Amino acid sequence: MPSIREAKIAILATDGFEQSELVQPLEKLRAAGATVHVVSLKEGEIKGWDETDWGDSVPVDKVLSQVSVSDYDALVLPGGQINPDKLRAEDAAVSFVRDFYNSKKTLAAICHAPWLLVEAGVIKGRDVTSYKSIKTDVENAGGRWHDEEVVTDQALITSRNPNDLPAFIAKIIEEVEEGRHEKRQAA
Repeated sequence: MPSIREAKIAILATDGFEQSELVQPLEKLRAAGATVHVVSLKEGEIKGWDETDWGDSVPVDKVLSQVSVSDYDALVLPGGQINPDKLRAEDAAVSFVRDFYNSKKTLAAICHAPWLLVEAGVIKGRDVTSYKSIKTDVENAGGRWHDEEVVTDQALITSRNPNDLPAFIAKIIEEVEEGRHEKRQAA
């Protein structure tokens, strides 16, 4: 089993990410010893959304075109309405999410980020949760939706909202340390 201290984790996001859903995993996973990269569509910085208005910017460590699934042990998808909606319109982002899922490594999505799981076609037949307003989208894509703070289905981790972040982050660490889930069916 790999240690979180040896893990490399990507956080895929773009402008409009929910501030707490990117910053808290970034800080807590780094504090646990993981190497964490903010991966985005462009170089420079991306700007967060902090509940009701624009939040702080976060530096981008890697551009999506510069990374591959093999570079990372886990992928974290923060929510917010804007961020996942922009990313699901980008073929490269959707392919990265699908390929990551198919790698059987830890894949974590919170709030509206399961939209990316829907777009990538990886949610069918999986136990998941999300922000309540996209429950119908998740169910229409074949996901089995549960109203719980964190739902895990073979290293596919989902949570509902920022209040669930402590459980979400703890589950990411646990699943990374368990390693690949070889029994997970490919999408």
